[in-house]
Amino acid sequence: MSQTALNLVAISIFLITLSTLLGPLFNLSPTVPALATFTILGIATLDSFGLQGKGGTIFLDWIAGFSPEHRDRIVHHEAGHFLVAYLLDIPVTNYTLSAWEAWKQGQVGQGGVTFDDAELATHLEMGKISAQMLDRYCTIWMAGIAAETLVFDNAEGGGDDKNKLAGVLTVLGFSEFICQQKQRFHALQAKNLLQENWSSYQALVKAMQQRASVADCQSAIESAE
Repeated sequence: MSQTALNLVAISIFLITLSTLLGPLFNLSPTVPALATFTILGIATLDSFGLQGKGGTIFLDWIAGFSPEHRDRIVHHEAGHFLVAYLLDIPVTNYTLSAWEAWKQGQVGQGGVTFDDAELATHLEMGKISAQMLDRYCTIWMAGIAAETLVFDNAEGGGDDKNKLAGVLTVLGFSEFICQQKQRFHALQAKNLLQENWSSYQALVKAMQQRASVADCQSAIESAE
């Protein structure tokens, strides 16, 4: 069972426990938590066997989306990826700000910024990649964490970004220790780029909050330079 499905099961257990403790105080019918639990478990089952984790991800992301801070973090995180990719001449092809948007566009996970990384994939298949190209992509992958840390003093997202960086470096033969060092180094590189182009970053955040197109987001960056 996927981690998302396990999270949904944990939520259902929490609801059962909570209804048992508080139900008599508020005259809550046992039917309500029972139906809620049945629905969540149904989603978890469907998620595990039919949607490969996507259904549960969408459900949990939808719940988290009620938090303004959560939505704000996502925009600032993804804007970090977008801007650094733009500055390093890696074409951005699209972006999404929720798991639902990602699912509609055929992407996996909770969404994010997508790049034209065909050249990177080709070099990885050949097992040969220039240090310059590797550095650019590593900096882009760590830019979301760098952006969140600059704005909120910490980063709640970025687990997938770290895994992607570590996965590529592992394929290229780097040790776990070197992977960790590169994570820190490229997070610092991304942080410096964001700070040097802070007005462009803020303009991009506003554009992405309005769900502007990729072209309009790029125009916002250029106008603020």
